Amino acid sequence: MFDSIYSSAVTPAQFFLMAGAALVSGFVFSWIMSFHVRSTKRFFIVSTLIPFVVGAVITFVNGNIGAGVAIGGAFGLIRFRSAQGSADEIAAILAAMGAGIAFGMGYIAYGVIILVAMAVLFLALSRMDVFGHGGMAEERLLRITVPETLEYGGAFDDAFGRYLKNAENVGVKTVGMGSMFRLSYKIRMKDPGEEKAFIDELRQRNGNLEISVLPYTEQANQL
Repeated sequence: MFDSIYSSAVTPAQFFLMAGAALVSGFVFSWIMSFHVRSTKRFFIVSTLIPFVVGAVITFVNGNIGAGVAIGGAFGLIRFRSAQGSADEIAAILAAMGAGIAFGMGYIAYGVIILVAMAVLFLALSRMDVFGHGGMAEERLLRITVPETLEYGGAFDDAFGRYLKNAENVGVKTVGMGSMFRLSYKIRMKDPGEEKAFIDELRQRNGNLEISVLPYTEQANQL
């Protein structure tokens, strides 16, 4: 069961067995991951096909150095223009590629186990409150829009001192055709129940322009 199905020469029956197992288990993997990963339909279609595509490539170049070099050169010409994915999407792609290598070597059982086990494990860990402790759950992304006439350096320090445990400036950008600035801070509230009072005080300083408080992630900070 856990031995490779490939002999010295790959037969059509062996290849189609690999293809069927890779596509079916890839579909199951994508379906389970869809319960947690929030992404597009195209992403789940691609993650379904990746195990088969990688498996087919490994099958065709297995033991053939010339073909391996040619495939490597072809992949080297590909330029990826898509935006960087989330950590969930990257993990799903890596799991699908790892299983595809197993399929390509003929280890069907190992490929299926990798996909199904990784999907179930990812779903289980994502629903456990393992990493919601300490400061991780408290970090927020504060965005304050200010007019260009405001000297924002130190303008909010007294409010930060009253309401926040700490505040770290993580970015400044111009908005509104350069007529305003958007300040971004990674913050921790002393008392989450005082969030409205904190925002109200900031509004008095920034001319009642836009203020937002979001869960802090690297992706959110890049928007």
